[in-house]
Amino acid sequence: MQKQKRKIIAMVTIFCAFSLFFSYHIFFAHSQTEALSKYGSRGDEVKQIQTKLKRWGYYNGTIDGVYGSQTQAAVRWFQSKNGLTVDGIAGKNTLAAMGINSSSNNTGSNANTTSSNDLNLLSRLVYGEARGEPYSGQVAVAAVVLNRVKSSSFPNTVAGVIYQRGAFDVVTDGQINLAPDSNAKKAAQDALNGWDPSYGAIYYFNPNTATNRWIWSRPVTVTIGQHRFCK
Repeated sequence: MQKQKRKIIAMVTIFCAFSLFFSYHIFFAHSQTEALSKYGSRGDEVKQIQTKLKRWGYYNGTIDGVYGSQTQAAVRWFQSKNGLTVDGIAGKNTLAAMGINSSSNNTGSNANTTSSNDLNLLSRLVYGEARGEPYSGQVAVAAVVLNRVKSSSFPNTVAGVIYQRGAFDVVTDGQINLAPDSNAKKAAQDALNGWDPSYGAIYYFNPNTATNRWIWSRPVTVTIGQHRFCK
């Protein structure tokens, strides 16, 4: 009887040990996927991060694909300026804000996620910059972002254009993090679908508040509400 009890206890102990072992490995694998690029990481994704942060003025180091202290500091700076959790880790939210597709997802999922991220971010930009403006003016603001994406003079992603340092006041003052209303979402979608009431503009400004003399020299394409759109 005692021998049978010891055998049962031994079997239960082994079962518990194996359960803990497999649970640890599943958790570890999941953590590695969620963490994505972080201090000590290497590879193409890190190069993309460094390239974008250098273009936007957050990073001054070498684009070498090594996630060292300079890259970590640049990521933290980017996160603090854009309402993200400041942890120095390029997780999925930080990568989405940079316009970088996570290498942990498949291609089809990436395309859908990118499209959704672009619409959400563009909607927030429209809401922050143009709420209260005529509907066509809201679409025009979104179109300016998309026209910049197409231009070789600007970053080539929606997130890159919007988060380019100094490009939009709503990023600086935090209004980019406000929840967009249905009009802003619809305006962003219309722009993504190809409507461009700005007639190819890559800039816009409010003549009642603009203090930059240079912007007044740009050729105007159209005026909608309080905004002048120009090239």
